[in-house]
Amino acid sequence: MPRILIDHHRAACRHLRAADPTMRKLINRVGRCRLVPRRGAFGILCDSIISQQLSLAAAATIFGRFVRLYPTRRLTPPGVLASPVASLRAVGLSQQKVRYVQDLALAFQDGRVQSRRFSKQSNEEIIAALTCIKGIGRWTVEMFLIFSLNRPDVLPVDDLGIRQSVQRWYRLSAPPSPAILRTLAEPWHPYESIACWYLWKARRLLDR
Repeated sequence: MPRILIDHHRAACRHLRAADPTMRKLINRVGRCRLVPRRGAFGILCDSIISQQLSLAAAATIFGRFVRLYPTRRLTPPGVLASPVASLRAVGLSQQKVRYVQDLALAFQDGRVQSRRFSKQSNEEIIAALTCIKGIGRWTVEMFLIFSLNRPDVLPVDDLGIRQSVQRWYRLSAPPSPAILRTLAEPWHPYESIACWYLWKARRLLDR
């Protein structure tokens, strides 16, 4: 892991420990944050579309077949747009998901989405650009912002895993509403993404 990323995680954890006793407990239990960026925005978003409403195993199998359609196993907008629908269907994509990956490819090709501009765009600008594409909703883009771009300040208030983890570790009677979660998360700013990473990891921990 690059030194600059390690230093960023350490700064985030120092902030979260000082701001929130529960987060301090989770950081102590989980250990070092291992959130790292992923390159290849187009391929990652294709994977996100293909994975919708599938088990992890089924999604991995279909995405693997999809990637193997291309000689270099590198997904590109022109390559996907040139693929016959029959070929896309044959690897396991539904008719609807074929339309979705084609629309994504077209958006990258015609400039509606320009991944080279992501570094200069705000979270909301990226969300606005990507949610105009069929099959991509706000939650999908929030996951992309956290796990691919490593934006530090993303709070996916509709994520069921986060809400259930907050209910458990903050001893709430029910999963928090988006409004309650936003209020609870105020001390985490500007490291909401790191806090969420710990909450996801903490779902597998036993209470002590």
